[in-house]
Amino acid sequence: MPLPDTMFCAQQIRIPPELPDILKQFTKAAIRTQPADVLQWSAGYFSALSRGDPLPVKDRLEMPVATQKTDTGLSQGLLKVLHKQCSHKPHVNLDDLEQKWKNLCLPAEKFRTLLQLDPCEGTMEWIKFLALGCSMLGGSLNTAMKHLCEILTNDPDGGPARIPFETFSYVYQYLAGLDTDIPALETEAYLASLKEKVDSRKNGLIGVSDFFSAKRNI
Repeated sequence: MPLPDTMFCAQQIRIPPELPDILKQFTKAAIRTQPADVLQWSAGYFSALSRGDPLPVKDRLEMPVATQKTDTGLSQGLLKVLHKQCSHKPHVNLDDLEQKWKNLCLPAEKFRTLLQLDPCEGTMEWIKFLALGCSMLGGSLNTAMKHLCEILTNDPDGGPARIPFETFSYVYQYLAGLDTDIPALETEAYLASLKEKVDSRKNGLIGVSDFFSAKRNI
Protein backbone atom coordinates (compact mmCIF):
# COMPACT_ATOMS: atom_id res chain seq x y z
CA MET A 1 0.00 0.00 0.00
CA PRO A 2 1.54 3.33 -1.04
CA LEU A 3 2.37 5.76 1.69
CA PRO A 4 0.29 8.92 1.79
CA ASP A 5 1.90 12.06 0.41
CA THR A 6 3.64 14.07 3.09
CA MET A 7 1.98 17.41 3.70
CA PHE A 8 4.03 20.49 4.47
CA CYS A 9 2.84 23.82 5.76
CA ALA A 10 4.15 27.11 4.39
CA GLN A 11 6.42 27.58 7.42
CA GLN A 12 8.23 24.30 6.67
CA ILE A 13 9.03 25.11 3.05
CA ARG A 14 12.21 27.14 2.79
CA ILE A 15 12.99 28.73 -0.57
CA PRO A 16 16.63 29.88 -0.79
CA PRO A 17 16.53 33.68 -1.17
CA GLU A 18 18.95 33.59 -4.11
CA LEU A 19 16.94 31.00 -6.09
CA PRO A 20 14.51 33.37 -7.87
CA ASP A 21 17.37 35.52 -9.20
CA ILE A 22 19.36 32.45 -10.28
CA LEU A 23 16.38 31.14 -12.24
CA LYS A 24 15.67 34.57 -13.71
CA GLN A 25 19.25 34.95 -14.95
CA PHE A 26 19.23 31.38 -16.27
CA THR A 27 16.04 32.01 -18.24
CA LYS A 28 17.43 35.22 -19.75
CA ALA A 29 20.64 33.41 -20.69
CA ALA A 30 18.74 30.56 -22.36
CA ILE A 31 16.63 32.99 -24.40
CA ARG A 32 19.70 34.95 -25.48
CA THR A 33 21.79 31.88 -26.34
CA GLN A 34 19.04 29.74 -27.95
CA PRO A 35 20.80 26.38 -27.33
CA ALA A 36 19.91 23.52 -29.64
CA ASP A 37 19.83 21.12 -26.67
CA VAL A 38 18.56 22.90 -23.57
CA LEU A 39 19.43 20.04 -21.19
CA GLN A 40 23.03 19.74 -22.45
CA TRP A 41 23.50 23.50 -22.31
CA SER A 42 21.88 23.73 -18.87
CA ALA A 43 24.33 21.18 -17.47
CA GLY A 44 27.22 23.28 -18.75
CA TYR A 45 25.63 26.49 -17.49
CA PHE A 46 25.14 25.35 -13.90
CA SER A 47 28.49 23.53 -13.84
CA ALA A 48 30.25 26.77 -14.83
CA LEU A 49 28.11 28.77 -12.38
CA SER A 50 29.05 26.48 -9.48
CA ARG A 51 32.77 26.85 -10.27
CA GLY A 52 32.62 30.59 -10.83
CA ASP A 53 33.74 30.15 -14.45
CA PRO A 54 32.55 32.28 -17.40
CA LEU A 55 29.09 31.11 -18.41
CA PRO A 56 28.25 29.63 -21.85
CA VAL A 57 26.02 32.59 -22.67
CA LYS A 58 25.93 34.82 -25.74
CA ASP A 59 26.19 38.57 -25.29
CA ARG A 60 23.05 39.02 -27.36
CA LEU A 61 20.55 37.10 -29.47
CA GLU A 62 21.92 36.20 -32.92
CA MET A 63 19.88 36.02 -36.07
CA PRO A 64 20.49 32.72 -37.94
CA VAL A 65 22.75 33.34 -40.93
CA ALA A 66 24.03 29.85 -41.82
CA THR A 67 23.19 28.18 -45.11
CA GLN A 68 22.71 24.48 -45.78
CA LYS A 69 26.04 24.43 -47.62
CA THR A 70 28.13 25.87 -44.77
CA ASP A 71 25.99 25.19 -41.70
CA THR A 72 28.18 23.79 -38.90
CA GLY A 73 26.08 25.08 -36.01
CA LEU A 74 28.97 27.41 -35.25
CA SER A 75 28.47 31.18 -35.14
CA GLN A 76 30.44 34.27 -34.25
CA GLY A 77 28.43 34.56 -31.04
CA LEU A 78 29.30 31.02 -29.95
CA LEU A 79 32.98 31.59 -30.74
CA LYS A 80 32.83 34.69 -28.58
CA VAL A 81 31.39 32.59 -25.74
CA LEU A 82 34.27 30.13 -26.08
CA HIS A 83 36.71 33.05 -26.13
CA LYS A 84 35.34 34.33 -22.83
CA GLN A 85 35.71 30.86 -21.35
CA CYS A 86 39.17 30.01 -22.69
CA SER A 87 41.21 33.15 -23.36
CA HIS A 88 42.49 33.55 -19.78
CA LYS A 89 45.34 31.15 -20.69
CA PRO A 90 47.47 31.19 -23.87
CA HIS A 91 47.01 27.43 -24.33
CA VAL A 92 43.84 25.41 -23.87
CA ASN A 93 43.43 21.76 -22.94
CA LEU A 94 41.65 20.09 -25.84
CA ASP A 95 39.60 17.74 -23.65
CA ASP A 96 38.30 20.69 -21.63
CA LEU A 97 37.67 22.64 -24.81
CA GLU A 98 35.73 19.78 -26.37
CA GLN A 99 33.47 19.66 -23.30
CA LYS A 100 32.81 23.40 -23.57
CA TRP A 101 32.12 22.88 -27.27
CA LYS A 102 29.57 20.15 -26.47
CA ASN A 103 27.98 22.28 -23.75
CA LEU A 104 27.19 24.80 -26.49
CA CYS A 105 25.41 21.97 -28.34
CA LEU A 106 27.92 22.00 -31.20
CA PRO A 107 28.52 18.70 -33.06
CA ALA A 108 31.52 16.70 -31.83
CA GLU A 109 32.44 15.76 -35.40
CA LYS A 110 32.78 19.45 -36.30
CA PHE A 111 35.23 19.86 -33.42
CA ARG A 112 37.35 17.02 -34.80
CA THR A 113 37.11 18.43 -38.31
CA LEU A 114 38.37 21.78 -37.09
CA LEU A 115 41.36 20.19 -35.33
CA GLN A 116 42.25 18.28 -38.49
CA LEU A 117 43.12 21.62 -40.08
CA ASP A 118 46.13 21.83 -37.75
CA PRO A 119 46.55 18.55 -35.83
CA CYS A 120 48.03 18.78 -32.34
CA GLU A 121 48.19 16.70 -29.16
CA GLY A 122 46.71 17.57 -25.78
CA THR A 123 46.78 21.35 -25.92
CA MET A 124 46.59 24.12 -28.49
CA GLU A 125 47.17 27.85 -28.59
CA TRP A 126 43.77 29.37 -27.94
CA ILE A 127 44.24 32.13 -30.52
CA LYS A 128 44.94 29.48 -33.18
CA PHE A 129 41.81 27.51 -32.33
CA LEU A 130 39.80 30.73 -32.44
CA ALA A 131 41.32 31.54 -35.83
CA LEU A 132 40.36 28.11 -37.18
CA GLY A 133 36.85 28.60 -35.83
CA CYS A 134 36.58 31.94 -37.62
CA SER A 135 37.74 30.31 -40.85
CA MET A 136 34.99 27.67 -40.50
CA LEU A 137 32.31 30.37 -40.58
CA GLY A 138 32.83 30.51 -44.33
CA GLY A 139 34.05 33.05 -46.84
CA SER A 140 37.53 34.36 -47.57
CA LEU A 141 40.55 34.74 -45.32
CA ASN A 142 39.65 38.39 -44.89
CA THR A 143 36.15 37.36 -43.81
CA ALA A 144 37.69 35.13 -41.14
CA MET A 145 39.84 38.08 -40.00
CA LYS A 146 36.72 40.26 -39.82
CA HIS A 147 35.09 37.72 -37.49
CA LEU A 148 38.27 37.61 -35.41
CA CYS A 149 38.40 41.39 -35.02
CA GLU A 150 34.74 41.55 -34.00
CA ILE A 151 35.32 38.86 -31.35
CA LEU A 152 38.56 40.26 -29.91
CA THR A 153 37.86 43.99 -30.03
CA ASN A 154 37.23 46.16 -27.01
CA ASP A 155 35.26 48.59 -29.18
CA PRO A 156 31.46 48.68 -28.70
CA ASP A 157 29.17 46.79 -31.07
CA GLY A 158 28.99 48.57 -34.40
CA GLY A 159 32.33 50.28 -33.80
CA PRO A 160 35.53 49.94 -35.84
CA ALA A 161 36.34 46.54 -34.25
CA ARG A 162 40.02 47.37 -33.72
CA ILE A 163 42.60 44.93 -32.40
CA PRO A 164 46.40 45.17 -32.01
CA PHE A 165 48.10 44.84 -35.40
CA GLU A 166 50.55 42.37 -33.86
CA THR A 167 47.67 39.99 -33.11
CA PHE A 168 46.13 40.52 -36.54
CA SER A 169 49.45 39.82 -38.28
CA TYR A 170 50.10 36.67 -36.24
CA VAL A 171 46.69 35.17 -37.00
CA TYR A 172 46.72 36.21 -40.66
CA GLN A 173 50.11 34.57 -41.20
CA TYR A 174 48.91 31.45 -39.39
CA LEU A 175 45.76 31.02 -41.49
CA ALA A 176 47.53 31.96 -44.73
CA GLY A 177 50.23 29.41 -43.93
CA LEU A 178 47.62 26.65 -43.81
CA ASP A 179 46.50 27.51 -47.36
CA THR A 180 49.04 26.24 -49.88
CA ASP A 181 47.49 28.45 -52.57
CA ILE A 182 48.65 31.65 -50.82
CA PRO A 183 52.34 32.45 -51.50
CA ALA A 184 54.30 33.56 -48.44
CA LEU A 185 55.63 36.60 -50.31
CA GLU A 186 52.08 37.74 -51.06
CA THR A 187 51.17 37.45 -47.38
CA GLU A 188 54.24 39.46 -46.35
CA ALA A 189 53.55 42.18 -48.91
CA TYR A 190 49.91 42.46 -47.89
CA LEU A 191 50.71 42.74 -44.19
CA ALA A 192 53.43 45.29 -44.91
CA SER A 193 50.93 47.48 -46.76
CA LEU A 194 48.50 47.28 -43.84
CA LYS A 195 51.26 48.07 -41.35
CA GLU A 196 52.04 51.31 -43.16
CA LYS A 197 48.45 52.39 -42.67
CA VAL A 198 48.50 51.38 -39.00
CA ASP A 199 51.85 53.09 -38.36
CA SER A 200 50.52 56.35 -39.80
CA ARG A 201 47.94 56.46 -37.00
CA LYS A 202 50.52 55.69 -34.30
CA ASN A 203 48.10 53.64 -32.17
CA GLY A 204 49.12 50.12 -33.21
CA LEU A 205 45.52 49.12 -33.95
CA ILE A 206 43.89 47.79 -37.09
CA GLY A 207 40.14 47.87 -37.70
CA VAL A 208 37.86 45.99 -40.08
CA SER A 209 37.61 48.94 -42.47
CA ASP A 210 41.39 48.86 -42.93
CA PHE A 211 41.29 45.53 -44.76
CA PHE A 212 37.77 44.26 -45.36
CA SER A 213 36.77 46.93 -47.87
CA ALA A 214 39.56 45.73 -50.18
CA LYS A 215 38.28 43.19 -52.72
CA ARG A 216 40.59 40.30 -51.91
CA ASN A 217 39.16 36.84 -52.56
CA ILE A 218 41.76 34.90 -50.62
